[in-house]
Amino acid sequence: MKKTLILAATLTLLSSNNPSRAQGSKTESPEDVERRIERVVNGLLPSSVFRNQNRYAPKATLKERMAYYHTPGVSIAVVNNYKVEWARGFGVREQGKRDPVTETTLFQAASISKPIFALAVMRLVEDGKLDLDEDVNRYLKSWKVPANGSWQPCITLRQILSHSAGLTVHGFPGYRTTEKIPSIVEILGGAPPSNTPRVEVNILPGLQARYSGGGTMLAGLAVTDVLGKPFAQFMRELVFDPLGMKHSTFEQPLPVSRAKSAATAHPYKGQPLEGKWHIYPELAPDGLWTTPSDLARVGVELQRTLKGEGKSFLSSATVSQMLTPVVETVGIGFMINGKDNSLRFGHGGWNEGFLSQMTMFKDHGMGAVIMINSNEGEGILREIERAIAREYGWPEGLTEDKTAVKVSTETLDALVGEYGGESGFKCTITRENDRLFLKPISQPAIELFAESDSTFFAKVLNAEITFEKGDAGEVKELTLQQDNKRTSAKRKR
Repeated sequence: MKKTLILAATLTLLSSNNPSRAQGSKTESPEDVERRIERVVNGLLPSSVFRNQNRYAPKATLKERMAYYHTPGVSIAVVNNYKVEWARGFGVREQGKRDPVTETTLFQAASISKPIFALAVMRLVEDGKLDLDEDVNRYLKSWKVPANGSWQPCITLRQILSHSAGLTVHGFPGYRTTEKIPSIVEILGGAPPSNTPRVEVNILPGLQARYSGGGTMLAGLAVTDVLGKPFAQFMRELVFDPLGMKHSTFEQPLPVSRAKSAATAHPYKGQPLEGKWHIYPELAPDGLWTTPSDLARVGVELQRTLKGEGKSFLSSATVSQMLTPVVETVGIGFMINGKDNSLRFGHGGWNEGFLSQMTMFKDHGMGAVIMINSNEGEGILREIERAIAREYGWPEGLTEDKTAVKVSTETLDALVGEYGGESGFKCTITRENDRLFLKPISQPAIELFAESDSTFFAKVLNAEITFEKGDAGEVKELTLQQDNKRTSAKRKR
């Protein structure tokens, strides 16, 4: 079973302190853009196990990290100042061959298919052909949402597109090019030759988000039944042509004419997938072939529409509705993360041998789309995005390494003492000149660095210490926080 990647919920961003790199400061010359590209591809930020200091390992080049992750090809598009500022391919379409990845090389977008399909739904809603809050069985002709015994669930497109309809089947593994391909009705019913179970409702709709690719497939069939057209055809008419997405298609299997410009899937260790890629007949949840540039154009259109400068593809009210959470952090098709100045929308994708990430800011003309032809390269998506975020000064980004502040020796002296807790945690706090140390039982002393008069952190551990004071200002207790666990110890003397 494939793993669906939703990095929009987990990626950490990095804010630049360099005002010259702020979005929209000036129109970039071609030379300026090239220098920016060079800084991005030579400044990837690998993760470090230490959060408090040296949060990132030393900077690395894109080429180095592609080799590390056994990822043959990478394609990137960067949005700045409400336009696609640059798009570039790196590496090769298939390991062991010379065909390079270019801006127009096709990748499987996997679950980024879902928000792109949602755009078509919202166009039909604006045209009065669909109602987000109508029972979807009203639109379905080829197949119906099954009853559970005597209970017939009533689910809506709004619930389905926000993953709150209570539907099953998280994602799909796809089919080898040599296998018999099932119809959508067979997949929904879990009938051979489908390789996934039946799609059905097994929790109460509308109360919580639970990711369901099966639900998106069901919605795709509903739209197909309403329009009486092939899925790939109406997606081109409703979305691709109006937005200028000339390199995008939902055709599955991929036609020979387009296959000539497609990247090959590499699940792990840089080994090409037999048959080059899997076929995804489910379509709406995972069937999109596209480029980062085409997906970036979608993001720009939505950003500009919210700003009142769009092409009238959708109204600003409709876009706002899509980018407002329905349940938890899920809007209509898009995942919504961050808050205030850093609010962003997007989606991730994971098909066999392909990974992708789309991140766009709701109130700023910035963002990026990254697509790779490797499942092993999940980490490189984060590293590339961090490099872009730093270069372009994405707002309210990742917290920089903690910086120690100087506190008085009198303040440090007030913290010195022996501490112990009911959990068995015992330690001594000592001072050497203007340095403070934590000495746990049976461990060497660990130097602490002041973040404030009462909060300290370690550089050699992911640990923070907070000292609690009584009404008279005396230190009564310390709390050690490591990851998400807090351990308290009262002052003994």
